[in-house]
Amino acid sequence: MRTSVSVSQQQSVNMAGVGFRRWAQALSTAKRSGFPALLSGSRAASASSKGSQPGPYPNTPEERAAAAKKYNIRLEDYEPYPDKGEGYGDYPKLPERSQQERDPWYQWDHPDLRRNWGEPMHWHFDMYIRNRVDTSPTPVPWSTMCKQLFGFIGFMLFMFYVGEVFPAYQPVAPKQYPYNNLYLEKGGDPEKQPEEVKNYEI
Repeated sequence: MRTSVSVSQQQSVNMAGVGFRRWAQALSTAKRSGFPALLSGSRAASASSKGSQPGPYPNTPEERAAAAKKYNIRLEDYEPYPDKGEGYGDYPKLPERSQQERDPWYQWDHPDLRRNWGEPMHWHFDMYIRNRVDTSPTPVPWSTMCKQLFGFIGFMLFMFYVGEVFPAYQPVAPKQYPYNNLYLEKGGDPEKQPEEVKNYEI
């Protein structure tokens, strides 16, 4: 059952929303202490902090040192993304290594993501989590794997060729039938005595 909302009720709801917005703005602009200050100073817990947002691209050595300190990276290890207008700013260009490659026995602050508190995240963090790209080095070199694969394929092609040139089959005896190899059924003369056929068991 639907309930109809009158125009006056809608106006009262809109006025209540406007009143709440004005009250919140007044609290945020007022300089007072206590509970109103607590409400005005609160923010959403999901928002990222201002310090973790990329700043402008560092052009001077002082700016590079400040950016390295901001992201908890040694100055000699800090390298920003190239300034091509893509919005990276001063964010560090971290190595292209997946979390799967990191030491599983180290006591990480966050073991599931294998990262520590305060450690900068890769710009493409979601691509290098443990159920995505794995950049771990293979235990066997790529050249050795290719040699083994193509060697196996070449050997199998050679064996197929040998099998076609020199076919080999399992020896099979002729099919055995009862009644002297079905003499009458195959159109033999019933007046003549057929030659006895001996069937053997294997």
